[in-house]
Amino acid sequence: MYAFIEGRVTDASPAYVVLESHGIGYFLNISLQTYSNIKDLNECRLYTHLVVREDALLLYGFWDQEERRLFRELITVSGIGANTARLILSSLSTAELTDAIVSNHIALLQSIKGIGTKTAQRIVVDLKDKLSRGETGKEIMDYAYNTNRDAALSGLIMLGFNKKLADKTLDKILNDPRLNLGKPKTMPVEELIRQALKLL
Repeated sequence: MYAFIEGRVTDASPAYVVLESHGIGYFLNISLQTYSNIKDLNECRLYTHLVVREDALLLYGFWDQEERRLFRELITVSGIGANTARLILSSLSTAELTDAIVSNHIALLQSIKGIGTKTAQRIVVDLKDKLSRGETGKEIMDYAYNTNRDAALSGLIMLGFNKKLADKTLDKILNDPRLNLGKPKTMPVEELIRQALKLL
């Protein structure tokens, strides 16, 4: 519903921020990671994710798109809700979290309040392959690659395709040199979607 909100910081705490934009105050739940970046700012832009519940519509705000991407990946894991995902992102930086998952560092994940052994293992099992694609050693995937892939996935979902099927199809394209012309990290969003539409 909202891609980002940019405005004046009227109130901020380690758990939330209120951004005023065009006369409207938006209450956004945030992580400590985001708070550390905005605490001294008068204005900022936060990337958003809307959580729809039976009793509420909750907006979550993120300093950058990588943090939002990890949040969205975390809430796909069984047993991980939006608040737990925020707690995880408050406990570890995006780089530390990605490294912990890719490196199978269960103990580090368990050190986060509320994350037991089974949940930590589930996070690794569900997300390790997704987060390690395209990595060299422990380097995090190229930012443009992440952004283009996410944008293409969002586009396919909005077109009515199943998320898991679209996800697998994009992986097939990005991992097949014949489909991506040997340049997966520079493949434009529109070309990714065109290729996916041929396979879906």
